[in-house]
Amino acid sequence: MTSFFKQIKPLNFVAYTIGCAFYAFALIYVNIPNKLAEGGVTGITLIFRALFSINPAITNIIFNVPILIIGFLKLGKRQILSTFYCIILLSFWLWLFQKFPILINLDHDKLISALLAGLLIGIGLGLVFRFGSTTGGSDIIARIIEQKFGVTMGKSLFAIDAIVLAMSLIYLNFAEMMYTLIMSFVSANVINFIQDGGYSAREFMIFSSQPAEIADKIMKDLERGSTYINIEGAYKRTPGKAVYVVVDPSEVRQVREIIEEIDPKAFVSIRIVSEQLGEGFTYLRKKRSIFGR
Repeated sequence: MTSFFKQIKPLNFVAYTIGCAFYAFALIYVNIPNKLAEGGVTGITLIFRALFSINPAITNIIFNVPILIIGFLKLGKRQILSTFYCIILLSFWLWLFQKFPILINLDHDKLISALLAGLLIGIGLGLVFRFGSTTGGSDIIARIIEQKFGVTMGKSLFAIDAIVLAMSLIYLNFAEMMYTLIMSFVSANVINFIQDGGYSAREFMIFSSQPAEIADKIMKDLERGSTYINIEGAYKRTPGKAVYVVVDPSEVRQVREIIEEIDPKAFVSIRIVSEQLGEGFTYLRKKRSIFGR
């Protein structure tokens, strides 16, 4: 327990607080007034609200207790404690926003409502997930799936949500459920976008007869380090070196021009990299002066 509190980062809990606020705001001010459901445990709380008029701030805590126990066994103490914090916080925001009703005029447009709810929920859950926690419920199940099988949380949540949404037909009509599915699709993609940092780099694999010249030019012009990979041609069995380099999307054109200038016959593979760590990406490179020195 002591080690947990030593590892607490205030920024994480600020993110949890803001993320839960976004999530609760969407549920109270967009989902419920426009008859949009939600997936997971939150969706079940909305079902109970519609059928029995039970406050979702209360059922959110009650339904999450058994799932928290499973999460404690699978995810460990540290993550469950932060999840418990998010569950309590989400219930607090749900309670608070119900005390201060606000009318958001969307002209009763279901599509706009679905898109707005998906955006707000995606931002809220994306912040919570990106900083290493969950809001309980299906989020815990989705994180277990991510850790065990490598399936992103956005995709897992979308599948779980679809099951709960089918149950929501108890109080929704078919059209309202379809708009809710649109909302879930939007939120899943926003979650993935935020988890990836909203940024994707580009990976170059360059097969050239002049690898050193290309690597040196990239380093000189862009200050991007590269790696040589030993290769052997399958046809002529000729050994050689390939150049591997990861750059910012804005630098793709410059790299292509360098390759074209040095070796127009080079074979080049370019791929999207969803996450990148290290100098130039997660911490700053040495800044170049305006005079190029």
